[in-house]
Amino acid sequence: MVEIYLKNVRCYSFHGCLKEESIIGSEYLVNLWVSGLLENSPVSDKIEDAIDYVFLNKIIKEEMSIPSKLLESVSHRILSRVLDEDKRVLEVTVSVSKICPPINGDVESVSIKLSKKREGRI
Repeated sequence: MVEIYLKNVRCYSFHGCLKEESIIGSEYLVNLWVSGLLENSPVSDKIEDAIDYVFLNKIIKEEMSIPSKLLESVSHRILSRVLDEDKRVLEVTVSVSKICPPINGDVESVSIKLSKKREGRI
């Protein structure tokens, strides 16, 4: 089993329920963990035998650029795309954190974390 972790991918996005959030946007941090069975990549040393973290980063950036009211929605889109677009991925966990959220208090961030396993696989 191979695990890949993209840590603190920074994005400026326009998510939130408040009208101001869709206009001025805010900073986000995304963490993505994926795991899969990749017997060939350590031996072949070829990117086509690996889970490409550049591609995973691209999915994050594309989905974060689509405004959503809820962090759950953008997190779910990231999970779904990773599982749909790379069949070698067996399990995905994503966390999305909004930095300095507008919640009338001194809060560093709020986060949502979702996980999903590929159905039909152990």
